[in-house]
Amino acid sequence: MRVNRNSRARTRAAVGLTVAALAAGATTGAGPASARPETASAAAAAPAAAYCGAAHRIEQKLSTGTTWRMCWRYDSKAGLVLENVSYQPKGEPKPIKVLNSARLGQIHVPYDDGNVEYDDLTGFDFAQGLMNLAPGECPGGTIKTIKVPDSWNEDPNVKGLCTTTRARGHAYRMQGDTGNKVYQTQGKDLLVYTVNQVGWYEYMTEWRFQDDGAITMNVGATGSLSWDDYDAGDGRGWPIGKGAAAAKATSHSHNAFWRLDFALDGSTKNSVEQYDSTVTAQATGQRAPTTKTTRTKITKELAADSKNYRWWRVVSAAGKNKDGHARSYEIVPGPTTKYPGRSFTKHDLYVTQYNKCELFASNNPGNCGPGAGSSVDKWVNGQAVNHPVVWMNIGFHHIARDEDQQPMPVHWQGFSIAPRDVTAMNPLTPAELGWQNGHWQPRG
Repeated sequence: MRVNRNSRARTRAAVGLTVAALAAGATTGAGPASARPETASAAAAAPAAAYCGAAHRIEQKLSTGTTWRMCWRYDSKAGLVLENVSYQPKGEPKPIKVLNSARLGQIHVPYDDGNVEYDDLTGFDFAQGLMNLAPGECPGGTIKTIKVPDSWNEDPNVKGLCTTTRARGHAYRMQGDTGNKVYQTQGKDLLVYTVNQVGWYEYMTEWRFQDDGAITMNVGATGSLSWDDYDAGDGRGWPIGKGAAAAKATSHSHNAFWRLDFALDGSTKNSVEQYDSTVTAQATGQRAPTTKTTRTKITKELAADSKNYRWWRVVSAAGKNKDGHARSYEIVPGPTTKYPGRSFTKHDLYVTQYNKCELFASNNPGNCGPGAGSSVDKWVNGQAVNHPVVWMNIGFHHIARDEDQQPMPVHWQGFSIAPRDVTAMNPLTPAELGWQNGHWQPRG
């Protein structure tokens, strides 16, 4: 295992993200020098389809008829960055752009004993730890070579980007009106991922682009528990090895942030909405409780928390589906353990106005202006939002167990964005059911 060049009292496991996508084209390079939305004018509308050279283009038509297109590049701190992501289900005449860019925003790792704390992307050389992948780790896919910027290795070229396809089980199942036919489809995903080693941990950064238009992003932590950290006291760790008096692996948190720059239908002028539902007890004469959902338009930068009956969506200002409804993507948080120890980890979701300087949720390098601060919570300061950037924080409190050695099974954390009214019907609808849109009645 490669030893991290930084000398620290503790080396420890880090969480990573596995990103899925099937790519065509050649291989080497950190990414195109141009066509980077994060350095472009915030008001500029990007084209619908991915634009980049063949070496950095990912384009895959899945067997169910959906095509995903995007560009990739490799950042010296964030690692893999996906740009100009578009989705084209069958029946749509052209690609529907979803994102300007998608990337990790930080992996923050504080230890329970208070002795150490890490910002793996900007403070512990996450991107430099890109690992070579063996062919068996990318079954049925392609491993592309990444030229790591500012690499400390003798050879900066790493066979580190897997793009492949995966089955995910039933996309739907429905018995027909007559009972004589079952409609069912097995869903397919485009999977794009990298593995980055930080200390003893290996982060798998995974992006899954589903044929129904959803995008799921995960970080998986694997590798080894750090043997340097078998020094915890009671309440700060867990015994690993024989007997209760054995060394205790120090517990710690993995707070993973993602940064999504939306550009629905090719325009950055998107809006954000929050929905909250209230359940009222059953009243006299009713057969059940009532539920009412209210919409709040987010007009200024936001720090928000997940709660029961709450959800958010990003809404297109430029496009509608065939039913005349505005296209949008719903944010679907995954399971999380929110870490209250730092100001930037106290909220689940942040919405900020685009600023090319604001790239990492904590320990953000560079100067974003007088008093701007170096973490995402400081950027939520009342500014109006017309080009929203969404930051999602998903936490995992890692209390080690005997089964974590050796090697450590992958533990995942992540979230999804799901299409809401992007198409007029399920994009995988079979042709014979295409007439059943809206208030339909069985045919006689």
